[in-house]
Amino acid sequence: MRAAFYTRQGAARDVLQIGDQPTPEPGPGEVRVRLRASGVNPSDWKSRRGGAGRGMTAPLIIPHSDGAGDIDAIGAGEPDRLGERVWVWNAQWKRPHGTAAQYIVLPSAQAVHLPDGVDYAVGGCLGIPALTAIEAVRLAQIRAATTVLIAGGAGSVGHYAIQLAKLRGARVITTISSDTKAAHARAAGADETINYRTENVGERVKALTGQQGVDALIEMDLSGNGAQYPAMLRPHATVVVYGTSAGEATLPVQWLMLNSVTMRLFLVYDLPSAERAAGLAELTDLLEHRQLIHTVARRLPLESIAEAHELVERGAVMGNVVLDIA
Repeated sequence: MRAAFYTRQGAARDVLQIGDQPTPEPGPGEVRVRLRASGVNPSDWKSRRGGAGRGMTAPLIIPHSDGAGDIDAIGAGEPDRLGERVWVWNAQWKRPHGTAAQYIVLPSAQAVHLPDGVDYAVGGCLGIPALTAIEAVRLAQIRAATTVLIAGGAGSVGHYAIQLAKLRGARVITTISSDTKAAHARAAGADETINYRTENVGERVKALTGQQGVDALIEMDLSGNGAQYPAMLRPHATVVVYGTSAGEATLPVQWLMLNSVTMRLFLVYDLPSAERAAGLAELTDLLEHRQLIHTVARRLPLESIAEAHELVERGAVMGNVVLDIA
């Protein structure tokens, strides 16, 4: 099969290769997916670069956790799912071979039905961005009358989180860095946008909430934003963290304690089975009823994987970058 891979870490154009690799065969409890699309996430380029102590987990890595395609082979003991359209999650989590290839073998449960009419490219955006947003909104216990601040509303996770919060009846405030990104966030349903480059986020949050602060915060960068929480949160607020830009964070711990703030941190790759099942069920329902806006910013061929990684690494696009696999 044709695949993209690397055997050492470094810059995209220095280490990513395209070539033939053995076509995998499914074992008991597994399915093989003929991939049509492979999504690129920030974790993919960070692993490829070896940042934050990420080492090579195998001599040869086929990157990417997200993808979509058709089941074309089934291992022993599995129901007949031949020909089923699916999207996959955690394809490269604790495994050397991900979705940047024509085929992948993985446990049947990690190949989720992709409803008819939902493009394969959209399926390549679900495993990390959409599931992260669903888990964050669930942990924040967002409901009608909740005022939530979503950091980075023009990003892939933030864009989904805005939509999910609005479906629950929340008032959504989000941070962005340009007028174009503000328009993108508003198209997802954001009620208010704050440009963190030109405005004081804390002052704007207080002004928009009658000096009270928000009920919930969905955070993409704990280390970068945590020190500002007293200016943003009301007493008994909930902070849900799905990302950080550094290994350590300085937090106003005494203020957080005195105001009984709840903090929840999670890793989308390692969700408890019950929470993942609930997230998958919710996402399937949303897809079947066409209730989500998906933003596929760029589609490139597998052979352009280095360019795709560079686009995501630079933050050069709003939305997801997806490889089409011929």
